[in-house]
Amino acid sequence: MDIKDIIKPENLVYDKTKVLTDNVMHYCPGCSHGVIHKILAEVIDEMGIQEETIGVSPVGCSVLAYNYLDIDWLEAAHGRAPALATGVVRLNPEKYVFTYQGDGDLASIGTAEIMHACNRGENIVVIFVNNAIYGMTGGQMAPTTLVGQVTATTPYGRELDLHGYPLKITELVAQLPGTSFVTRQSVQTPAAVRKTKKAIKKAFANVGQKKGTQFVEVVSTCSSGWKISPVASNKWMETNMFPFYPLGDIKDSEKETADKFKVQ
Repeated sequence: MDIKDIIKPENLVYDKTKVLTDNVMHYCPGCSHGVIHKILAEVIDEMGIQEETIGVSPVGCSVLAYNYLDIDWLEAAHGRAPALATGVVRLNPEKYVFTYQGDGDLASIGTAEIMHACNRGENIVVIFVNNAIYGMTGGQMAPTTLVGQVTATTPYGRELDLHGYPLKITELVAQLPGTSFVTRQSVQTPAAVRKTKKAIKKAFANVGQKKGTQFVEVVSTCSSGWKISPVASNKWMETNMFPFYPLGDIKDSEKETADKFKVQ
């Protein structure tokens, strides 16, 4: 039997999306970025918006995302992706514009940009990768680092009286009137990946309907920065991060509106 007789559409179980390039990813073993890239590419492909999508990535582990997704990309200064995305979407309101940012970027140097973009309700998707650490620059404490968590700059763990509280940036932006869909997900299991993909697709669909800012946080691991194995990283995340950063939808204006007018 010829191989062409086997490789037919009806026999195809899985096919890599054309939005994902063939470049070998540079991320560390166990890193969540590769999985997020994959499902983001699948969403863009399945929605048929490859030519209409513009990504904005800043400094950090996300800086080379343009190398893996075959769409139009712009590079922003550290923390400034929402500001750049604002200009892009205002000049190109018909496009699907998204930012792809880490916690050291979005929740620290970029706090002003993300808060004001969300408050204005800029019609963009924000993908927020939270691994509670500065990954690329050496594993320093980030605004999202947990109390007691050891990092390169907190060798004895984060201390409240010295470093303050971890920042729940997602809960903060959910309070702003410009956001319509705010959710927190993860990608450490197949079930979690499916939920995250569903959330990202909903966010892009909402942007297509001009519903304002869509905010998708993905609680993630950083085995290199945490100095533990990929398997141990997932367990540590589930045990320590999920209780403080609980998964699920935080704000869904569409659902809230439906519930408001539901017949009792």
